[in-house]
Amino acid sequence: MAVNQWHGIGNLGKDPDVRQMNDGKTVVNLSLAISEKYIDKSGEKKEITEWVNVVFFGKLADVAANYLTKGSKAYVEGKLKTESYEKDGQTRYITKIIGSKLEMLGSKPVNKPQKASERSQSDSFDEMDSDIPF
Repeated sequence: MAVNQWHGIGNLGKDPDVRQMNDGKTVVNLSLAISEKYIDKSGEKKEITEWVNVVFFGKLADVAANYLTKGSKAYVEGKLKTESYEKDGQTRYITKIIGSKLEMLGSKPVNKPQKASERSQSDSFDEMDSDIPF
């Protein structure tokens, strides 16, 4: 993996922030909590959580907007991008991941409203489940 590439698994800290660009394409910003559990030198269990800002554009943004909610587990790959801005006379920096890959992990969210086209497809899958003998 190249130096400016990033990948990780985490949980969304809040519902995705969905916006439309002037050309009609979707942009999604999300906050991903990446946790690491370990045992320190004294034998005590510890957990560290880092928050990562992720931005998706286009089709990946549409998928994230339609299927991810607060608490969803996801695998994300992308490029690191650091931006600067001025606030109170100070230059500040923020690092984001520009997402290039998204894999949803865990179960499908049940409280996310579906579009009519998705609802008809998922309904047919539900009907198929009742025909499966196991």
